[in-house]
Amino acid sequence: MVEEPETTATDVGGTAAGLQVGIGLLVRRLRQLPVHGDLSLPERAALSRLERVGPATASDLARAQQITPQATSVTLAGLEDRGLVERRPDPADGRRVTVSVTPAGHEALRNKRNAQTQRLATALTEGFTAAEVATLAATVPLLERLAERL
Repeated sequence: MVEEPETTATDVGGTAAGLQVGIGLLVRRLRQLPVHGDLSLPERAALSRLERVGPATASDLARAQQITPQATSVTLAGLEDRGLVERRPDPADGRRVTVSVTPAGHEALRNKRNAQTQRLATALTEGFTAAEVATLAATVPLLERLAERL
């Protein structure tokens, strides 16, 4: 039986730093990809959150995103003007209003994600060998597991 070499604190620290820089750069580049009718970063964040967790009040959304209620209101107003979110009375409390993603909002998010996926696929096809793509593919479950542990 072959024993795994022990990982040193230096190895882990260097790996963590390299992952932070590399993943950070990748995420920034993907966010900067232009898409027809593109959404601003606050708009994408609000839509994505509403898509993940479902309808929410503007104040709940502001708290979750750690931004001011005023900034959230401006973002939601812009999204509502474009038909990407809709406001409805809260079924549990008629005094409150919840915001939810419309079909057009889901499509806008899907378009952004598809553009990002296509850009990644093109970069992999044009700039990496089959062996390198296989290595990256093998890291996907590890990256997902790492993200879940943070």
